Amino acid sequence: MSYLPSNPDLNNMTALLAKYPRRGLLMFKLFDDVKNGMSPLSPQTRAVLGGFISTLNHCDYCTANYQQTAEALGVDVRVFKQLQRNFNKADIDARLKPLLFYVKKLTLTPQKITAADAQAVFTAGWDEAAFLDVVCLCATVNCINRLVMGVGIQADQPDVGSFQLPLMVGLST
Repeated sequence: MSYLPSNPDLNNMTALLAKYPRRGLLMFKLFDDVKNGMSPLSPQTRAVLGGFISTLNHCDYCTANYQQTAEALGVDVRVFKQLQRNFNKADIDARLKPLLFYVKKLTLTPQKITAADAQAVFTAGWDEAAFLDVVCLCATVNCINRLVMGVGIQADQPDVGSFQLPLMVGLST
């Protein structure tokens, strides 16, 4: 149920963006660039990062969408539980760990980001394009998380799984 007094029935992203298309249009321009631009990040990596960021934000709606997308792309969904417990011990490619560390810090304590944090991403073998994509993905996922949570959309609402978050992994919506 939406927190919008004039529209309490707006209980999912599909309904929200249908009711307020101008807001959706402006957001989707940014998301389209993130999802459709050339990127060294694979669709699976984008889904894992999006799910991890959404989990950090306790955004159950977005976390569920990212996990379903990741699973459809062949990612073992157990990785999300591992990431919640301790991403340093998760059964993932070691090159992803600096990305996870970076988005965690950028999400939870952005004022503490340092050049050393960025350098860890480069040392792991990622180039500037990948680094910028990670920063943009983190910013857009945080934006969506705050929109979803701010409006009152819950994970148990009807369109979880059917609404694909636009920046998810380059999948068409």
